[in-house]
Amino acid sequence: MIYKWNYEPLKPEDTEKCDKLAQQLGISPVLCRLLIQRGIASVEEAQKFFYPSLKYLHDPFLLPDMDKAIQRIEKALGQKERILVYGDYDVDGTTAVALVFKFLRRFTTNLDYYIPDRYDEGYGISSQGIDYASETNVKLIIALDCGIKAIEKVAYAKEKGIDFIICDHHMPDETLPDAVAVVDAKRTDSTYPYEHLSGCGVGFKLVQAIAQNNKIDFSELTDLLDLVAVSIASDIVPITGENRILAHFGLRQLNSSPSIGLKGIIDICGLAGHNITVSDIVFKIGPRINASGRMMNGKEAVDLLLANTMEDADEKSRHIDQYNEDRRELDKRITDEAIAYIEEHVDIEHENSIVIYNEDWHKGVIGIVASRLTEKYLRPTIILTKSNDLITGSARSVMGFDIYKAIEECKNLLENFGGHTYAAGLSLREENLPEFKRRFEELSVEMMVPDMMKPQISIDAKLKLGEIDNRFIVDLSRFAPFGPDNLNPIFISCNVNDNGGSRLVGRDLMHIKVEVRDNTSTHSYHGIAFRQKKAINMVKGGQPFDICYTLEENIHRGKKNVQLYVKDIDRGQIDK
Repeated sequence: MIYKWNYEPLKPEDTEKCDKLAQQLGISPVLCRLLIQRGIASVEEAQKFFYPSLKYLHDPFLLPDMDKAIQRIEKALGQKERILVYGDYDVDGTTAVALVFKFLRRFTTNLDYYIPDRYDEGYGISSQGIDYASETNVKLIIALDCGIKAIEKVAYAKEKGIDFIICDHHMPDETLPDAVAVVDAKRTDSTYPYEHLSGCGVGFKLVQAIAQNNKIDFSELTDLLDLVAVSIASDIVPITGENRILAHFGLRQLNSSPSIGLKGIIDICGLAGHNITVSDIVFKIGPRINASGRMMNGKEAVDLLLANTMEDADEKSRHIDQYNEDRRELDKRITDEAIAYIEEHVDIEHENSIVIYNEDWHKGVIGIVASRLTEKYLRPTIILTKSNDLITGSARSVMGFDIYKAIEECKNLLENFGGHTYAAGLSLREENLPEFKRRFEELSVEMMVPDMMKPQISIDAKLKLGEIDNRFIVDLSRFAPFGPDNLNPIFISCNVNDNGGSRLVGRDLMHIKVEVRDNTSTHSYHGIAFRQKKAINMVKGGQPFDICYTLEENIHRGKKNVQLYVKDIDRGQIDK
């Protein structure tokens, strides 16, 4: 794959700010450039960014309807009403349910939780869930990470004498459900200062409000933050503002004193003793929690997250790990089938989108398949399968294309839809599929620009290898945790040379172990360029070349070392 490298020099006024900030903070101008890119231009803002503090969390009562939610919960606790904590079957939903349940069980035993079955009930609030609540004498349902569009289901619950509190973070429609409270920062009338909370994050604000209202010290909530960090990383929400604070302290909790259930997952995926990062959650912890809802029922994930003994956690973690192995096999098979179908039936050179349907594909993995195809073909992708009497699917997008907005434009053809800018879900009747495909492609042509369909790398800053020292790495580490809207910076170093040790590695010799230096460095720098065998002749050819990369600090045999994770190798793309 040939990447286009994008690098934007700072504007003159920003260069002036950068130099001033570097002098005031005593850090590298390169790192100050990263601060300026993040909208941070003063010493005070930089200190707040580098040293997150829980005191900067917003007042939970600024969220719409939070006061109504707390009043109703306290009434339920006071009158010993039965409460059902209800959530979605993905990582965000299951962590949210576990968090709120763990907190409320400190005050009542008249409590239950419910996760809908992905296959029998589908996403969100279900009639079966409400019937279960009615049969078990529930008077209040707290819905987490779902419910913002459940107008009919909330009305159905009301007929059965059951109240709803909805705590969601998805986009609402013009009409809200007739619930006791609808807590969602994305409501059009919301004045909450931060709208990008995860579903579990909204759940944390709920318990923060209960604690605040009852003069419970915040320190009694910090053991719940590991769940919030897992949700933030897994749900791919921006790691900015309040999310960044919650993720920072959540990772600290996850590394120092994780809950028993999360400790079981940490052990089963080989992370014990490691410094767990957002990346570890995304690629190891999150997929295992998700696998329960994909392959069986998400309730098993909550059972694990609420485990009280390590024996129980270990047993449940082994089950979930097996689900993950099964999921991986299924995901690979369906991805291969989807690629074969596209290669034979889709004119990818002349199509801006991919919408494919197979009634036999497993509903639990089509979201993963959509992600893989989006990455491979650089097209917004919707993968559809049969579920009960409807076609249901998952959508994933390319950078810059709002797939939720495009799907919303087709809502008259849909039975249901929801999601975010880059990921969404939908269902429709089979007879509407041809028209939906036609209209979605039409919208893709209208809303996309050609660059969205080309592989690109956005360079954050130029860096000479000689500038990478211990102080630089320590200061760079303060930018973490990395994630959406606060990505691990990609640097470019120009005119580097092989120091003699670069070579092909890996079972199929597809990767390059690089050993490079430039005219500013006193020693060589080591790194890895995955799947870049094509560049080996350039690296070993004796002429200078350019690399773009991220920096990672590794610990090997107790010794710290810096490694370059090389994204691409080329020459001449960036003005020197």
